[in-house]
Amino acid sequence: MTAALHAVPDDFGAAAPFPLAGTEVLADASGALILPACGALIVSDLHLEKGSAFAQRGQFLPPYDTADALARLEALIAVWRPEIVVSLGDSFHDGAACARLSPADAARIRAVTASVRRFVWVEGNHDPAPPVNLGGEVAAELALDGLVLRHLPAPGPARGEVCGHLHPVARVRAAGRSVRRRCFASDGQRLVMPAFGAYAGGLNVCDPAFAQVFGRTPDAWIAGPRRVWPVSARHLCGD
Repeated sequence: MTAALHAVPDDFGAAAPFPLAGTEVLADASGALILPACGALIVSDLHLEKGSAFAQRGQFLPPYDTADALARLEALIAVWRPEIVVSLGDSFHDGAACARLSPADAARIRAVTASVRRFVWVEGNHDPAPPVNLGGEVAAELALDGLVLRHLPAPGPARGEVCGHLHPVARVRAAGRSVRRRCFASDGQRLVMPAFGAYAGGLNVCDPAFAQVFGRTPDAWIAGPRRVWPVSARHLCGD
């Protein structure tokens, strides 16, 4: 059995605990999900090298998205000290992303995958064959602590599923202003992770795509600058 987290960080208040199909999880303000009982840290949709993919098509974005995502992931590992890190699909923006990595970024990825006991790249629709030369292992899906981790939501109702792909964001309005931020979307049985990548974008949880997954608009755990705010579906609004 995998050991629990080595330590709970001093800024534990930045993460919101809630039950998911009977398993206690923590939604971190960074966009990572923590499974404390088995020492796992989960991120989704890094979309590494999306900036360079856009540059090849003539749309020039600052070429720092990969370095930014890696820096944030390194910081999370340093804080939470997990036994297992899972990157939940679409870790790389396309099949040629690995070839576009700078030598420095490739070395950082190898250092990250070597820094934990187990690092798992889950297959995504953008990267159905994640590169094997950067360390870690590749899996179509993974079972941890009573939960099934996969990139695409399974068809129909699901209990204990953690997935990515949809890049959920939530909008709330109050006092004449609105805020739109990344969020964890859940109905208590299934959870859709926010995208971790700098250029990943997001889809409002009030979009019909989420109703197809959950059967209704899901509740949201909205990632603020310093903490996560749980907001019920009835308080969410579309774009």
